[in-house]
Amino acid sequence: MGVLMSRRQTVEKVQKQAVQEGEDEAAAGPSQPQESGASKAAWERLRDGRGVEPEELERANRFTPPAFIRPTRELHDDEPLDISLEHREQVVNDEMCEICEVWTAESLFPCRICSRVYHDGCLRRMGYLQNDSAVEVTETAHTETGWSCNYCDNLNLLLTEEEMYSLMETLRQCKIIPDTCLTLDDFLHYKHLVHKQQFEKPMAEAQEEQATLQFSALDPEKKGHIEWPDFLSHESIQLLQKLRPQNSLLRLLTAKERERARAAFLALDQDGDGFIAESECRKARHAWFRKHQKETPSCNVSISHVGPMSESSPASSGSSKSQEKTLLATEQEEARPVDWRGFLRDNVAYILAARPNSAAVHLKPPA
Repeated sequence: MGVLMSRRQTVEKVQKQAVQEGEDEAAAGPSQPQESGASKAAWERLRDGRGVEPEELERANRFTPPAFIRPTRELHDDEPLDISLEHREQVVNDEMCEICEVWTAESLFPCRICSRVYHDGCLRRMGYLQNDSAVEVTETAHTETGWSCNYCDNLNLLLTEEEMYSLMETLRQCKIIPDTCLTLDDFLHYKHLVHKQQFEKPMAEAQEEQATLQFSALDPEKKGHIEWPDFLSHESIQLLQKLRPQNSLLRLLTAKERERARAAFLALDQDGDGFIAESECRKARHAWFRKHQKETPSCNVSISHVGPMSESSPASSGSSKSQEKTLLATEQEEARPVDWRGFLRDNVAYILAARPNSAAVHLKPPA
């Protein structure tokens, strides 16, 4: 008959096993050097959903993080999901720390996405809090902005093993090295390769411009590069949009996220008829990233624009007519009524993309 152990007992057992294995390896003598060891370790961390180099953690007074098991999709997760607007959900946080399973109410930090709560000391011993992140937790965990735990902060952990394998193959084919920063040229080169593999044709200029805007959104501090965790979260949410139907994505939302979506819709539906305008729905997509105080500047100049055009030229006339049609279509689109279910479907990817603590916008809403 099996024995159930608490999370703390499990963590301590894994830690003792790791120490014992290390002693056995030391007694056995030096092992043979592994081929491209650093690269192999990086790919293994990516596969297993681990974002911290093991050698970066001081082993003294540290817990060993438990192995992460990737989620699996349910058999009928693409079937319609009934999320009622009127039925409000009772959002209750866990009473005990996710790591040590001890209750001390005055010092527990809740996750703004899921129901887990943590002690800051336990987070430090697990290696999840280091320097600036420790300050962020203590300052934002109990505010409206909130803080995402290590599970919710990493969008890559939403991928199944099959989806993760697909992403890793794409990264390998495009010669993207895990744990490295990407410049704008690297990002655009990668986007061009992925687009050509998927559609067997070059990326259009408008799509390249949108990719450039996405890079700017992923680099809010204007460093000239995007960090690996932000790039990985961006690619993960892009892959989820590509491979999963909307109903499957809706099942990923937590009770806190569903309640936040209800509050946003009800605030926009001021007349209470159950509908809002498309323009209001589009504004809500930006609201999910409310943790960002400054709006990311956007590029309004099209890279396809070459220079001034004579008003009498045929091209100018055609362009003017095209702009009028586009404007009319936009006005009609903005006036389109959107109900609660449509609001959720249109926003689910942006709700998920707003989970990480990073200031980067991992899925930039269209202008």
